[in-house]
Amino acid sequence: MQNIESLLKFIERSPSPYHAIERVKEELENAGYTHLYEQENWNLEKGKGYYVCRNNSSIMAFVIPEKIEGFNIVASHCDSPTFKIKENSQICGGAYITLNTERYGGMIMASWMDRPLSVAGRIVVKKGNTYSQKLVNVDRDLLIIPNLAIHMDRTQNECKKFNPQVDMLPLYSLKDEGDSFMAMIAKECGVEEEDIVGHDLFLYNRQKGTVLGANQQFVCSSKLDDLQCAFSSLKGFVSAENPKSTPILAIFDNEEVGSETKQGAASTFLFDTLNRIVEEMGGNSILYRKALQNSFMISADNAHAVHPNQPSISDPTNRPIINKGVVIKYNANQKYTTDAVSASIFKGLLHDINLPFQTFTNRSDILGGSTLGNISNTKVALNTVDIGLPQLAMHSSYETAGVKDTEDLIKICKEFFEMKLVKIDDENYIIKK
Repeated sequence: MQNIESLLKFIERSPSPYHAIERVKEELENAGYTHLYEQENWNLEKGKGYYVCRNNSSIMAFVIPEKIEGFNIVASHCDSPTFKIKENSQICGGAYITLNTERYGGMIMASWMDRPLSVAGRIVVKKGNTYSQKLVNVDRDLLIIPNLAIHMDRTQNECKKFNPQVDMLPLYSLKDEGDSFMAMIAKECGVEEEDIVGHDLFLYNRQKGTVLGANQQFVCSSKLDDLQCAFSSLKGFVSAENPKSTPILAIFDNEEVGSETKQGAASTFLFDTLNRIVEEMGGNSILYRKALQNSFMISADNAHAVHPNQPSISDPTNRPIINKGVVIKYNANQKYTTDAVSASIFKGLLHDINLPFQTFTNRSDILGGSTLGNISNTKVALNTVDIGLPQLAMHSSYETAGVKDTEDLIKICKEFFEMKLVKIDDENYIIKK
């Protein structure tokens, strides 16, 4: 249970993507990794570990091997569906002040109602000619999105449609009582309100994570999609020993909105980092392209478990269950990038460490989502398997997954970061331990 307690603490201390990356940086620093900056020269040494951030919301960590012949990458994401605070955030209507928000990603809106919420993210402060970023976490119950009473809307228990500009605005205060929202943010950060020149602030659920079930099988928390995979891959990465390839831990922002940002999986961040590692160690573009042929990516983003009350929603034969093994995700249209080769290599890895797996496909009459594997492959093309841990209520503000599955993914990532994949020819691969 130690890893689960650490997972819940990690999530609690990660109310925004910026905070999540700060937690990852802390873990890497404690493990002896060196912080690099994209705008500076890199002086890399064999056997040493490094990390680099972009936008303070995406991160790449790696270890330099004796010889660069391939990359073993585990990629996940640190963002989750939520509501973003708009500019000119206060709405003064009647007796109340609410905050003007907009949707970030595809959330289950009803799950955000009638529960304590707060705000976290970053602000930009201007002092002279210097623009500085500061993390913000209003670490107290601050906001609530109140439901409409059943007496005022008898359709509440039917197919309710929510209007995000009307129904989902968080209540901040009574009119003419207390500080304005931005004045409160300035106080929290110890700065003057007039010095705040920009902000990226998001709502988050204040309900703490917990373990429950008859035998404590289930872990429940906000942001399990995808901080459960980010945490597990981080733990596997820092515990890996004597890597035979170049291990890469990649955690991206903005997966929930399509990844097409400077720090998302569709950006140049992965390409720039891998290419620069090769060049900094004396290689060239030819060595980089050769290394990609001996490379493999695990795209780790949670999967849908069979629902206890709605089992018919799942595919007839591919029906993941919580705590019954990591899930390999397939899609004929390559929304998941798994194919016969990548699935087989991943299954071989699991066989070697005696861990089970499950498979997921959508019902053929239901469109599913996508993830970062196929998107990142448009920038860095290599064999990739899409996997995830089975969970319920994906994109709710409070989700349910498995205790054992978390432990399994940590073991998988550790083993993966220590192995080496060699492409023999167009048809044959070997895994070296």
